[in-house]
Amino acid sequence: MTDSETITARFAITGWEPADLAGIDGDWVGAVVMRKSYTSGLVGESVAHFLSSGTEESRGYLAAERVTGTIDDGRTGSFTVHHGALQHPSDDSAFGWIIPGTGTGDFADFGGPARIVHDEEGPFLAFTAG
Repeated sequence: MTDSETITARFAITGWEPADLAGIDGDWVGAVVMRKSYTSGLVGESVAHFLSSGTEESRGYLAAERVTGTIDDGRTGSFTVHHGALQHPSDDSAFGWIIPGTGTGDFADFGGPARIVHDEEGPFLAFTAG
């Protein structure tokens, strides 16, 4: 793998647990602890703290996610990624970043862009490994 190769880490959501937000009144924001199983590109799992606002038809989200696994070249470790988007039809607002200094093991130097993308095969995390 080269330094500029983008990893396509396909995943499935395996857990969705509503969470309380202390000090927040009203229903304008929701929180969930989300768990994922990564199945290709990176094989492993993650836990994310997911916040969203809006309706099912049009909402925005922010997430802090801890990813642990092995990429195809055999490197293993963990890293934290912050990502978000506006989720409504025809919107390409997805953004994200692997937080420098959060990596462990072979992922210790990871940092850079990372975002959730959807295609005909489903969702994936696209990121560039360091």
